[in-house]
Amino acid sequence: METTEKREKDNEYIIKLRNPITFEGKQYDQIDISGLEKINAGDMVSVSRRLSRNGNIDVTPEMSLEYALNIANLATGLPLEFFEQLPPYVALAIKGRVTSFFYRQV
Repeated sequence: METTEKREKDNEYIIKLRNPITFEGKQYDQIDISGLEKINAGDMVSVSRRLSRNGNIDVTPEMSLEYALNIANLATGLPLEFFEQLPPYVALAIKGRVTSFFYRQV
């Protein structure tokens, strides 16, 4: 039997969309970023280096939208292009959840 705490934790990783998004012929009504639990420090460094090579130098990269979308790309396995075409309210919801994940207490 699933606990309420586990369901609430799982739900924090599900971003429900007001309007479904179609990408490469598939329709999405939610985005599951639960793969954040599998991200490690090496992944974070890799994303920072990729962004630096592309000219994005940020003192706190984990607070930027671009960084959060790149991390979501790793967490979901969806192409970065999927995240780049999202409406602003969805992109910012992802950023908020990723940032919250990074700064939650251990």
